[in-house]
Amino acid sequence: MPNEAAEILKLMKDNECDILDLKFTDLPGTWQHFSVPIGQVDDSLVEKGVGFDGSSIRGFQSIDESDMLIVPDPSTAKVDPFHSGTVTCIADIRDPITSESYSRDPRNIAKKAEKYLQSTGIGDTSFWGPEVEFFFFDSVQFDYGSNFAMHKVDSDEGIWNSGAETMLDGQTLNKGYRPRHKEGYFPASPVDTAQELRSEMVRSLVNDFGLVIEAQHHEVATGGQAEIDMKYDSLLKTADSVMMYK
Repeated sequence: MPNEAAEILKLMKDNECDILDLKFTDLPGTWQHFSVPIGQVDDSLVEKGVGFDGSSIRGFQSIDESDMLIVPDPSTAKVDPFHSGTVTCIADIRDPITSESYSRDPRNIAKKAEKYLQSTGIGDTSFWGPEVEFFFFDSVQFDYGSNFAMHKVDSDEGIWNSGAETMLDGQTLNKGYRPRHKEGYFPASPVDTAQELRSEMVRSLVNDFGLVIEAQHHEVATGGQAEIDMKYDSLLKTADSVMMYK
C-alpha cells in the first residue's frame, strides 16, 4: 500500500536515516540482510520488493531458478541502534513470477501454520514462549586440519580461571569471584559480572525494538551463561522477536 512506503520514509526522515536494511531468515535459521538507500524506497519496493539471487541462500533455489523477491513488512520497521542512519525491517520472500509467498521462507511457514491451526479448528491462536539462553565469551577459538580439530572458549567468569594471576586482559588483577559449576543461577555481584551488560541489552530490546521483556538473570552455568526472558506471543510475532533478539 502507498501509505506503507510513506510510513517507512517518514520513519527514516524523522530519524535522519538514509539506509533501509531488509532482513530475512534462511532455511537453517540464519539472519540474512540486504540494504537499499533511501532514494530506492518507494511504493514499488514496498509492494513488489527487490530482486536477489536465491541460489546463493542455503536451502532456497537452484541456480537455474535463482530469481527471488525480498518484500519488506513495514509493520516491523525500527531504527537500528547498532548501525548509524539505518532503519531495519523484517521481510518476506516471494516468487518473482507469481508473486506468491515462497514455500521455503520460514516466515511464510509460520504464517501457514497459524492459518492451518484456525482452519482445522484445533485452536484460534497458539502462544509461544521460548527460553533464549546464551553465553558471554571473552575468547572463542576453533580450527581444523587434515590431522586435527580443536575448539576452545574462554571467559573471565569461568571457574577454570579462578587461580589465574590476572584477568584475560593480562592486566587487571584476579579478584577470585567465580560461579562454580552448576552454581551460576541468580548469584549477586561480584559473582555475577554481567548485570550491567544484560540490563543494557534489555533496554535496547524494549526501547529500540519494542519487545516485551519479563526478566533477565544469570543462568546455571559458569563462564557467563545468561537468560533474557521474553513474554509469550503468537508464533509469527515470537519468531520475529527471537530473530531481532539474536
